[in-house]
Formats: sequence, structure tokens, C-alpha cells
Amino acid sequence: MINVSSIAGHVGLTRSVPYCASKGGVEMLTKALALDWAKCGGRVNCLAPGYVDTDLTHGLLAHEVHGKPFLDHVPLGRFGTSRDMGGAAVFLASGASAYMTGQSLVVDGGWTAA
Repeated sequence: MINVSSIAGHVGLTRSVPYCASKGGVEMLTKALALDWAKCGGRVNCLAPGYVDTDLTHGLLAHEVHGKPFLDHVPLGRFGTSRDMGGAAVFLASGASAYMTGQSLVVDGGWTAA
């Protein structure tokens, strides 16, 4: 199983209390299910994206006041793409991650490292 969380499950974001709380819940759900399902050989991991360039976030990137500060917080200097997330999801679904369970794969361009 691959759950989808967010960097908001790892760091607080302003004006996002309900969102951060729900993503933290997904992170703990992942860990608890991983423990319950491990005896049956089931693996449960989580994909935690940072900001991804989508229709929803495109306006933020283009915003003349708020766009640059968001990009400045990402060490790689760009928002992620659906391809970035797809590659991570394929890894989690493949045998390459066969010895992983209860983990969160953060794909955020370095946002949470700063």
C-alpha cells in the first residue's frame, strides 16, 4: 500500500493547521498499518510530496509577491512535477523497495532539509 501524505506531515506550515494535522495522521496510519500487516508480508509506505507544479499551485508560482519566497525555500529551486512523484511511486511499488515498510519517502526538492 502506498499512502499519500505531504511535507505538511513532517513540518508545520502557516495557516494550515487542519491540513498538517490530517497529513500527520496519514503518516501515523502508515506506520501502524505497516506493523499490523508485516506478519502477512504486506508493506505499507507513504509518499510525502513537497510543492508540485499543478493547476492548483501554478497561480502561486506566478504570483509576483508570494511565488519567489516559496521557490527560495526549495534548495533545488523549483517545484516538483508529476513525473518526480511518479518515479517515487514506482519505486515504492516495485521490488526495489522490498525491505521498506512503515516509511515515508519525502520528495520535496530539499524543503524539509532546510
